[in-house]
Amino acid sequence: MEKSNAKTPRSRKAKSVAPPFISTTDLAKLGGGKIAYIRVMTSDEAKEMFPAVEGIPTGISLYALHAADGTPIALTDSRQSALGHAMGDELEIAAIH
Repeated sequence: MEKSNAKTPRSRKAKSVAPPFISTTDLAKLGGGKIAYIRVMTSDEAKEMFPAVEGIPTGISLYALHAADGTPIALTDSRQSALGHAMGDELEIAAIH
């Protein structure tokens, strides 16, 4: 009997891979403290996250600038202002989904 050199396709199952884990400490070190992100939030979310800020109007969207580790840096009513603050602090904005 002749042995075939042709390779037969193997059935491959998709492996379930856990998402990578990064600690808060490692996240804070990400980009040497020069990476930030902008998060859109409701005025109610802003009141919870920034309890010291008084007079936040209800029913509007706000933009929060956060360090890579999630530390809030600034709160504003426009994305452009949040970007300007990041540029002034020489922060690179990372996209979040």
